[in-house]
Amino acid sequence: MTLHADLFFSFRSPYSYLAVGRYRAMAGEYDLSIALRTVLPIAIRDPSILFTGSPNVGRYIFMDAARSAQMLGIPYRWPRPDPVVQNLATREIAADQPYIHWLCRMGQAAERRGQGLAFADEVSRLIWSGSVDDWHHDGHMTGACDRAGLDFTALDNEAQTDAAALDAEIAANQTALEAAGHWGVPTFVFEGEPFFGQDRIEMARWRMEQKGLARRDA
Repeated sequence: MTLHADLFFSFRSPYSYLAVGRYRAMAGEYDLSIALRTVLPIAIRDPSILFTGSPNVGRYIFMDAARSAQMLGIPYRWPRPDPVVQNLATREIAADQPYIHWLCRMGQAAERRGQGLAFADEVSRLIWSGSVDDWHHDGHMTGACDRAGLDFTALDNEAQTDAAALDAEIAANQTALEAAGHWGVPTFVFEGEPFFGQDRIEMARWRMEQKGLARRDA
């Protein structure tokens, strides 16, 4: 019996990056379908929550994400460029955001094709692993789409021509996240129960095993 779950995800979240590949591997190992539910990062949705108030919030995220990646053995570097254009010294969010809306629309278009999780994993590796600079140039995104079994040109065209509908779907994802009882990412939701954070993956697996999660080769 195939189990079904949702992964609420942001392309600007280092913790989403640290989680998505492991959830993708889980979906490959188990009889499990995980839908990618892309949401806009908090820095865009509500800048008053993140990188405002105490400066310790930002400092802690930078430190903890790096050490979490080190502990997990996952390549990591803060993106160049950042998917959200922001002055990290002043914490000011730029009015012009050329990357994040495009990325979110591409992710939603990939999920329409049933390949959202693969797209998020491949693109997150591109953005966060430190393997390339200018991840949005020189065919890097084309290669990531190829590895996810997707056509970059088709996704890019859809992200431009169907932007309003994709944005509505992304907004609906945010509503669904809140309805599930959380606000942050990554949040994995199984049968209405949220598991927040890259450190709750084993707990999510444990819960699903109680509901019959089985290996694909069993």
